[in-house]
Amino acid sequence: MRGIRMAVAACMLWAGAALADPPKGYDFVGFDAGLAAAKSSGKPIFMYFGRYGCAWCDHTNKKTFSDAALKKLYSENYVLVYVDAESGRRLTLPSGERLTEAELGARLQAFATPLFVYMTPQGEKIMQVPGFKTVQDFRDYDRYVRGGHYKQKTLLEFLGGKS
Repeated sequence: MRGIRMAVAACMLWAGAALADPPKGYDFVGFDAGLAAAKSSGKPIFMYFGRYGCAWCDHTNKKTFSDAALKKLYSENYVLVYVDAESGRRLTLPSGERLTEAELGARLQAFATPLFVYMTPQGEKIMQVPGFKTVQDFRDYDRYVRGGHYKQKTLLEFLGGKS
């Protein structure tokens, strides 16, 4: 009986670990669907790398992504893509190359979560920022990306040295 309980508990842990949680109330889609939507809409991509059990992801979801104005801003102006940094799901890069979500994370050096990546509608990386971010941080990043400032200056230059 003890062996069965341990097996059931292990299966439940394994099943739970397979799913990462994006912020509630946002219309995040997978990478392939997001890339297609961005190409057809012309909107930039906001990609969120998270993973199940990530305390900083949970903190960001509760403290930052719970802001109604931020939700409206990002939902209206970006294609929202959520990537489970530990997933084995396969995706297709704009080049046609196929790899897993975890492999994409490694390529982007997403060694810790959360990681936020901004991309052009064609799937070219604009910038990536790691770790917990505030509502104001995401507003600043939005101005930088949608204003096209990344074409002329670094994020740090744009922010005037403010980190």
